[in-house]
Amino acid sequence: MLPVATMRALASEPRLRILHWLKDPVAHFPPQVHGDLVDDGVCSIFIAGKLGMSQPSATGHLKILEAAGLVVGKRVRQWVFYRRDEERIAELKRMIDREL
Repeated sequence: MLPVATMRALASEPRLRILHWLKDPVAHFPPQVHGDLVDDGVCSIFIAGKLGMSQPSATGHLKILEAAGLVVGKRVRQWVFYRRDEERIAELKRMIDREL
């Protein structure tokens, strides 16, 4: 059975969009001055801008995804950069396949 935190994290359009964008960050976000889009992740400021919401609102969504193990946050200077946890996502996909 899938963890409840994961189910809740996936039950949100903004969070699903974030996961989609982070799958191919180079295609969805501009280059960053600090941090590599692929290795370090995407700065939360860019994610908030793309979502069209305030940074605190976007950070709330990112924290839910992080708590569910779907993304990993990394501090670079004063910002937090996020990337998908592909290993955890693959594990969840296997869990779903077993449940269905």
